[in-house]
Amino acid sequence: MNAPVAKKRAHTERREKQVREAEELLFSGPQRQSFGKSLFSGNFVGSLVFPYPALPDDQQAAMERALEQLRKVCDQYLDPDQIDRNADIPQELISGLGEIGLLGMTAPVSVGGRNFSQLAYCRLLEELGSRCSSTSIFVNAHHSIGMRGLLLFGTDDQKQKWLPGLVSGEKIAAFALTESQAGSDASNVQTTATLTDDGQHFVLNGTKRYITNGAIADLLTVMARTKVADSDETAVTAFLVTPDMPGFRVIEPRMEKLGIRGTATAKLAFDQMQVPVQNVLGPIGKGLRVALTVLDFGRTTFGACCTGAAKTCVRLANEHAHRRVQFGQTLAEFELVQKKLALISADTYAMEAMTKVTAGLIDGGCEDYMLETAMLKVWSTERLWEIVNETFQIYGGAAYFTDQPLERMLRDARINQIGEGANEVLTSFIGLVGMRDPGEELRTVAEAAVRSWRHFMALARFSMREASRRCSRPKLTVRSSELKPAEKRLAKQIKQFGICVQRELIRHREDILERQLVHERFACAAMEIYAATAVISRRDAEIQTRRDTDGDADRQKLASFFLAKSERRVRECLRGLRDNDDVLLIHAAETTG
Repeated sequence: MNAPVAKKRAHTERREKQVREAEELLFSGPQRQSFGKSLFSGNFVGSLVFPYPALPDDQQAAMERALEQLRKVCDQYLDPDQIDRNADIPQELISGLGEIGLLGMTAPVSVGGRNFSQLAYCRLLEELGSRCSSTSIFVNAHHSIGMRGLLLFGTDDQKQKWLPGLVSGEKIAAFALTESQAGSDASNVQTTATLTDDGQHFVLNGTKRYITNGAIADLLTVMARTKVADSDETAVTAFLVTPDMPGFRVIEPRMEKLGIRGTATAKLAFDQMQVPVQNVLGPIGKGLRVALTVLDFGRTTFGACCTGAAKTCVRLANEHAHRRVQFGQTLAEFELVQKKLALISADTYAMEAMTKVTAGLIDGGCEDYMLETAMLKVWSTERLWEIVNETFQIYGGAAYFTDQPLERMLRDARINQIGEGANEVLTSFIGLVGMRDPGEELRTVAEAAVRSWRHFMALARFSMREASRRCSRPKLTVRSSELKPAEKRLAKQIKQFGICVQRELIRHREDILERQLVHERFACAAMEIYAATAVISRRDAEIQTRRDTDGDADRQKLASFFLAKSERRVRECLRGLRDNDDVLLIHAAETTG
């Protein structure tokens, strides 16, 4: 075997293993098909996204009271420009957020939390995200990922020891995964944890970087590599670490950075640091499961924070466009500005819908929401970047100066496409995980075809499913008659999407694992279908309740425009599978190496 072929095969095997590990770690045993995965088979699991998520009256009232408390704290203590200039979040603000329960909002009442649902919590993070990205990321790092592992995987003793302080805000949490060789590739952790001879401690050695809250945290969830029993292999294990442990060292407490300057982003080192065995979080060797599960929650609240920032942009853009007069008329009267206003408003409407639907999956007890949280994270962060940029353009030169918030918002928004999984990595992941089930089915059929008499029933079942799928369309559960045309168009696209997935799997076979441009087209199409579904679900609920006639007319315009735009994007993605410049692109890329 020549070297290039061997290298390619090794890379393919490694990629397959990573995808398989991710799913096996998170979801062992039989599972229902998730909404996102079902799309890749041309199916639609409507019960997961219809009806549109809504809080019961008592929870809605509690959320609104908490929202009012949050607004008062922010009005009194939160100055986003000062936080950016001073590169620090004031303790008065942190204490205020702790006093109203925001730092432990979803924790159980037994440890001082408020037991809020993910849907209610996302609404509060949206409010925070609309005001200050540094503060919303601080809270996200503390609550959504910092102490989430403890909530989900901690023992009773661990929870009783640490949760009360974390929930009240007296103590701060952080999540320490990232290293020089382990960013989006979470499985490549190099920090080691060696069990002592007496079996009482693990000795940790290694460094972590880009750790939000790292230098101010009282408790850190740290990922390190431990030896697998009776084997030469190692696996990642999660540990609960406190900064008072000998060997814990802060190399750089506040790394200078472009945006979210208020967050304390640290570089840490562990030098022969002894961690009691009682501080192992979850099973030994199952740290990746802890990490990936925690990141799913963080990606959901990412969507909420992005929605808040997007709403601020929509407000600022509309205010300026209707106030600023040039060439004898307001900016809002020019079609090219109207185009920008329509795009950012429609995408913000969809972003809010997508976030709520994803939060609803978690609250509803859905076992598998890995793909949906990844789609939300990629879609919302990409759209927010465009929204901030378009708002910046509407403001013109004025946006470039520090007396306006947009230069700060532009700097703050850039990290979103990198943090908690780089968008390129997640895009490929969405494509690969989505294609896995239909790919496995095709492989089973191919093997059965070789021994057709022995596997006649498998072939017959596949043929019947294919005939049924190609002669029918997925059924959505829309109640409003005015949405039926949009429902039919979306159903048609879902069917076509599934057919295209199958066709590309047959075309590329095993090479599909390396075809990231194909992954991207499928992932982008799936994200648009998910966003369109969320918009239809939201609009259906709004039509059924119709309390605000004027506002309802505006929402109908936004939904209609978004659905038309999204439908066109899906068509372009699927058309690009055959009509593209991929070969020329690869050749051009080779010239830079």
